[in-house]
Amino acid sequence: MARGTDTESINAPTIKRNIKDSVFTNLFADKRNLVRLYRALHPEDKETEEKDIENVTLNNIFTDKRYNDLGFRVGDRVLVLLEAQSTWTVNIVLRIMMYLMQTYNDYCTENGIDLYGSKKASLPKPELYVIFTGERKNHPEVLSLKDEFWGGDAEVDARVRVIYDGQPGDIINQYVAFTRVANDQIKKYGRTQKAAQETIRICVNEDVLADYLKEKEVEVMDIMTALFDEEEVTRRFLASKEREIAEEKAEEIARQLLNKGKMSVEDIADCTGLSVQEVEKIANLELV
Repeated sequence: MARGTDTESINAPTIKRNIKDSVFTNLFADKRNLVRLYRALHPEDKETEEKDIENVTLNNIFTDKRYNDLGFRVGDRVLVLLEAQSTWTVNIVLRIMMYLMQTYNDYCTENGIDLYGSKKASLPKPELYVIFTGERKNHPEVLSLKDEFWGGDAEVDARVRVIYDGQPGDIINQYVAFTRVANDQIKKYGRTQKAAQETIRICVNEDVLADYLKEKEVEVMDIMTALFDEEEVTRRFLASKEREIAEEKAEEIARQLLNKGKMSVEDIADCTGLSVQEVEKIANLELV
């Protein structure tokens, strides 16, 4: 992981590698915040309370990576929300559909609904949302499964509402603001403990998710530092693979030049970026 100073590395807390939560799912695991989220989506409903909401967020069934998926039921509705971060992809429509189908499967099992019987199943009505925390650019307000994947020529469809900012002051708006502060601090300090600390400090001072961050500061720090650690491991792995591929290409070019016999070992080393010793080793292997 990118580090600030040696002292900061020594004082950094041990990463909890079993953390698979995200700030998004941790925030809305609290019924108080889940009610605020529901009211942000349905401001016309003034009566729904904590006791009326059932969190049906699934365990991480599709991947062993950190997940940013959320599901809950209110009356005859089931709401599924995904957080899509800086990378935009229409594949989120497929992901949210898979999530919805698994939610319905669990609902039928829990309620003893026989899908092979003659009685029509009664299911909660779906509402599908994506909260996108990257730059909006020209991204749409609604994603359609049939439009995105089959050019509108299909009998099956699902429509997903894309939320970019929420309304001023609501919990969606505050969460998006939190992610933007975090991105700014990462640009300034790298993916370090300092970036996480400053994100929390700034948001509390600016009354952005302030109550949540003050109450869950240690958890949020653990989540953010674990995420940074995972991303750094992935970055190093990809960089290692890129170096490995580049070295393999350089060695193959060196073999071809050696076989032509028109260049010295020193010149081949200059052309490929390999050391003279590495080129000599390849030459000796070619002779075997």
